[in-house]
Amino acid sequence: MRFTEEQEELRTAVRQLLRRHPGGSAWRPLVEQIGVAGLAVPEEYGGAGCGAVEVHVVMEELGRELSPVPYLGSAVLAAQALLAAGSARECAALLPGLVSGRATAALAWAEGGSWDPEAVRTEALASPGGWRLTGVKEHVLDGADAATVLVAARTGAGVSLFAVASDGPGVVRRGTVPMDETRAQARVVLDGAEGRLVGAEGDGGRVLRHVLDLACTALAAEQVGAAARCLELTVAYAAERVQFGRPIGSFQAVKHRLADAYVRVESARSAALGAAFAAADGTRGPELTRLAATAKSVCSEAFAEVAGETIQLHGGIGITWEHDAHRYLKRAHGSARLFGPPHWHRSRLATALGLPDPVPAPVRDSVSR
Repeated sequence: MRFTEEQEELRTAVRQLLRRHPGGSAWRPLVEQIGVAGLAVPEEYGGAGCGAVEVHVVMEELGRELSPVPYLGSAVLAAQALLAAGSARECAALLPGLVSGRATAALAWAEGGSWDPEAVRTEALASPGGWRLTGVKEHVLDGADAATVLVAARTGAGVSLFAVASDGPGVVRRGTVPMDETRAQARVVLDGAEGRLVGAEGDGGRVLRHVLDLACTALAAEQVGAAARCLELTVAYAAERVQFGRPIGSFQAVKHRLADAYVRVESARSAALGAAFAAADGTRGPELTRLAATAKSVCSEAFAEVAGETIQLHGGIGITWEHDAHRYLKRAHGSARLFGPPHWHRSRLATALGLPDPVPAPVRDSVSR
C-alpha cells in the first residue's frame, strides 16, 4: 500500500497549513485553499471525487496537531451519511454548502453511550407535510455549531435518517465539556422537531452501519497521526534530557520502551491503512466492517499506550499545562471511546468473521445501554 505523489503533496499542504494556522482558525483555509471538506464528495456536488485514502491523509495530519476543526463530524460523518442514504435531492441541497465551507452538518446518532444502530430510541412520527422527532442524542460531534443535524430516529419501518434545521423549533443543543476539549461535542434534545426524511424509510440502519465503518477508518488514521507525533516528541526529549551526565535516550531501558512504542505505532498504521485502502476500493459490508473494527480496536489501544509512555518518559513536565503531553493523553482516551470502545469493535469483528462473541454478555449489554 503506497501513497501516490498527489496524496503526499496533500499531506505536505495540510501539515504546512496547520503550522501556519493553529487551532480552529485552520478550518477556513483548509476548506478554501485545499478543499478538504469536499475530498470524498463526488464532483457533481462540488467535491473532488477522491476517497478514503485522501481522508486518511488529512485525518493523520489533523491528529498530529490535535486540530479542533469540524472535519470528522461534518466532512466525514454527515457527508458520508448523506451519500450512503442515496437521496439525490438532499445531497444536492446540503453537500455543496458543506463542500464550500459555508455551513457544517452533524450526525446525531449515539444514544445511551452506544453507537449501535439497534440502540436508537428517538421516535419519528409522520405529520402533515413532514415528520416530528422526539428524543435525546449524545456525543454529537460539532453539533453546537452545525447548521443541519442529521438525526437517526425510528419510524414504523425501522431506523431512518432525517435532516433537521438546528435552529428550528423543538431543537435544543448544548455543548458538553468532554475530557478532551479539542473534540467539540453536543447534546441534542428533540421535542417534536420537524425533520425531512433522507433516503428510504427504514434504511437508516444500513446507512449507519456503513458510516460507522467509515468513521472508524477515519478515526483510526487520526489516532495513528497523534500517536506518531507523541513518539516524535518523546524521542526528541529523550535525546536532549540529561541525567547522570548522559541523555536519557542512551539508557537501555528507555531504548526498549521507545522501540516498543515504535512497533505499536507502525502496527496501528498498517491496520488503519488496510481499512482506508479497502474503503477506497469500494469494499463494503462485512469485509469493510472486519477491517474497520480491527483498525479502531488496534489504533485505540496503541494510541493510549504510546500517549501513556509519552507522559511517563517526559517525567514531571509531562503532566503540566506547559506541555502538550497531557492533551494527547486526553485525546487518546476520548477517541478510544468515540464510536464505541475497543472491546465492542472486537465483538463486531467476531460477528463479521462468523465467530463467537469474545465479549461477555454483561459487558456487551452495559455498552449497548
